[in-house]
Amino acid sequence: MFGQLCSGNSSNRRRTSDSWGQGKYGAGRQERTHQGLDIVCNDGATVYAPFNVKLNGKVIVYTDPKKAAINEGINLSGEGLCFKLFYVKPDKYSGEVKKGQRIGTMLPMQSVYPGITSHIHVQMCDKSDPTKFF
Repeated sequence: MFGQLCSGNSSNRRRTSDSWGQGKYGAGRQERTHQGLDIVCNDGATVYAPFNVKLNGKVIVYTDPKKAAINEGINLSGEGLCFKLFYVKPDKYSGEVKKGQRIGTMLPMQSVYPGITSHIHVQMCDKSDPTKFF
């Protein structure tokens, strides 16, 4: 089970529906499906390690330069899982972080998607459904 990911959301409340779509795994996204689970997180909030994790490098989320403000994330492993957190500016890209310690900061999602429910996108490395871990 994932511990708290974001300051201000101790229960890991999920993004439901908003004008931009749904945050559940498998939700429709034009020509594709959503391959992660969105956890509510305010722009600029502190992002925490959900359990003891190893930091395995930077993730580039988009190829579109218009989305540069939120085009970052981190690849993590721990508890036998490999997963990525999108829309996070990590404090560092390698090393280990203990459960509950700061990983980084939520990027300014509202600057790219005005009115969306700001969130961290949690995606398993094998693109399987992460919902059972929350």
